[in-house]
Amino acid sequence: MFDVIIAGGGPTGLMLAAELRLHDVDVLVLDKEAAPSDQSRAQGLHARSIEVMAQRGLLDRFLPLGQKFAVGGFFAGIDRPWPDRLDTAHSYVLAIPQTTTERLLTEHATALGTEIRRGLELVGLTQDEDGVTAELADGTHLRSRYLVGCDGGRSTVRKLLGVAFPGEPATTETLLGHVEVAVPHETLMAGIAEARKTQLRFGAMPLGDGLYRVIVPAAGLAEDRTVAPTLDELKQQVRAVAGTDFGIHSPRWLSRFGDGTRLAERYRVDRVLLAGDAAHIHPPTGGQGLNLGIQDAFNLGWKLAAQVAGWAPEGLLDSYHTERHPVAATVLDNTRAQMELLSTTPGARAVRRLLTELMDFEEVNRHLIEKITATGIRYDFGDGHELLGRRLRDIGLKRGRLYDLTHAGRGLLLDRTGRLSVDGWSDRIDHVVDVTEELDAPAVLLRPDGHVAWVGGDQQDLLAHLPTWFGAPTP
Repeated sequence: MFDVIIAGGGPTGLMLAAELRLHDVDVLVLDKEAAPSDQSRAQGLHARSIEVMAQRGLLDRFLPLGQKFAVGGFFAGIDRPWPDRLDTAHSYVLAIPQTTTERLLTEHATALGTEIRRGLELVGLTQDEDGVTAELADGTHLRSRYLVGCDGGRSTVRKLLGVAFPGEPATTETLLGHVEVAVPHETLMAGIAEARKTQLRFGAMPLGDGLYRVIVPAAGLAEDRTVAPTLDELKQQVRAVAGTDFGIHSPRWLSRFGDGTRLAERYRVDRVLLAGDAAHIHPPTGGQGLNLGIQDAFNLGWKLAAQVAGWAPEGLLDSYHTERHPVAATVLDNTRAQMELLSTTPGARAVRRLLTELMDFEEVNRHLIEKITATGIRYDFGDGHELLGRRLRDIGLKRGRLYDLTHAGRGLLLDRTGRLSVDGWSDRIDHVVDVTEELDAPAVLLRPDGHVAWVGGDQQDLLAHLPTWFGAPTP
């Protein structure tokens, strides 16, 4: 029997597997595809996901393979500067293809001991008091204590659980192609700039080696969105918007996506959980989908590991839904808003002009970009210090940086007083005595995901709060 089976070997599933392996959880990842995808739907990591990689010591692997950007336009394409004073040490977007992200996460997860089996499709599941039985398409059965569906927007796990997926079906569709063009780069960019005066959902991004990622509205809704568009269909729509197809040719990949927006009613049904697109789908505006899934996994991993290890306090695993469901609801709302702002109707354009004016105010600009980058998230841990419930940025310490201390995925007591102790919890929490001018508090207790669970300087108060997140002390 495995401790955890993960259905789906995309970024969410791979991140979750790695987080579980940090705590010696026996993990199996199942993926129905025989080989990793060569298609890059997502093209970048936002600040919070970059922080996640830094927290686990992975960022140095990602940076050489991506490109940093700190430019405006991420909220509905509104051209305003990247905000100052974003609360992160990584105030940029890292442009990096999804295929590269998946490869690096695969290497990370397998180095930690994750077993990945490809070409195996989950078609059924049952659960009881002791575990979950997964039925595969080849007729074999596998047993685990828990199972997590990270199997995408058409999630088989979610459907087998019977979890409702309320929301709105797609009303518009967009075509996407990785293609070459027959005109100079400057001609293409000038043509796109002119066309975007009337159609903001049209664009192209260079991918290198003469390849471009072209996005354009479809003529209507396809009966089956899993069927890729043809090159002629893509060219026809580009001509309809720009008056020319720029000599598009030699497609490497063609796809289509809609603006359907849905959120799973529950993220947990007993021993089975949902994460990533299996739990939520939304338009790709703002580039939040892959990032949201990675951050789901980062929240869930240590909690599920604690449950497997037997020290999780009551309600810890349920806090995954309590914390992440509202975050996804907020993302769905901001993508809905962005899609409206990209509309060509007079009313939507009037609202866009007004919001563009408001984004000239630094506070408004920063607030909207915090939504996109997930740096503004604060989980509800009750009343208290302003840091409570927020993740702590990578602050500088006398002996290095904070995130250098979090690679093992354990809790962390950062103690500026030298008078505190985590005796009884040292198997789950690292105690670091150091000084910093970047922290306005005597001490902070960080969960393994970097969110602040306690702020103070009193030992008795700390002892009262430790069991909330880290269970009973070890005898």
